[in-house]
Amino acid sequence: MIGHLLDLGLTDYQEASRLQVALHQARVQEAIDDTLLLTEHLPVYTLGRTTRPEHVGEGWVRGVINGIPVLSADRGGSATYHGPGQLVGYPILWLRTYCAGPKAYVNCLEEILIRALDALGVPAGRRAGMPGVWVGDRKIAAVGVRISQGVTRHGFALNVANDLLPFAAIVPCGLVRAGMTSVALERGAALELEAVGQAVVGAFQEVFGLALQKERVAEWLASTGARPAAVDCVSSKGA
Repeated sequence: MIGHLLDLGLTDYQEASRLQVALHQARVQEAIDDTLLLTEHLPVYTLGRTTRPEHVGEGWVRGVINGIPVLSADRGGSATYHGPGQLVGYPILWLRTYCAGPKAYVNCLEEILIRALDALGVPAGRRAGMPGVWVGDRKIAAVGVRISQGVTRHGFALNVANDLLPFAAIVPCGLVRAGMTSVALERGAALELEAVGQAVVGAFQEVFGLALQKERVAEWLASTGARPAAVDCVSSKGA
């Protein structure tokens, strides 16, 4: 099977969310094939459907924590942080093509990250009852998804070389005392986000049996008609 890969570069979270919605509807209407979006986000906290006030403190009502905006998201999971140096992936897929249901899909996303990290020399795995990917008792990647009309949105966030300090202001993923880590910390040296992205894309293709063709973002979106105004704001890397 053939799919599309869009590397958006650095994006505002809300702009990327609008693009996801547009592509989700295009996929529901079978106007596009399955697609993987890769991006980094400007600093932002996002609150999933299971977030409780105690996970974010006063940021729950103020909408900001230490100058960083706090936004609601319609994905599963609780609170998390996104920022530059973190690789975020948003698959837009027909779920039934690949998985029996949401739990199996989350398992597939975890497997992709575990395989990619292994290829990068970072041994990672799962922890029972704790979605995401872990290195020992330290969380290196979060997974939170939404499935609507049979098509997936949201996805995963892998800490590569991002600042981990903002996680200390929340209860990440609703897990008290969950330590956070990154590829850079585990390797003792930084890796280019592009190299990590290549490892993730390779594992994604293996797990889903999908050949991804990298597209020039602006041109491809124009050709599909699924181009919200927000796309004009993505970095030139994805142009």
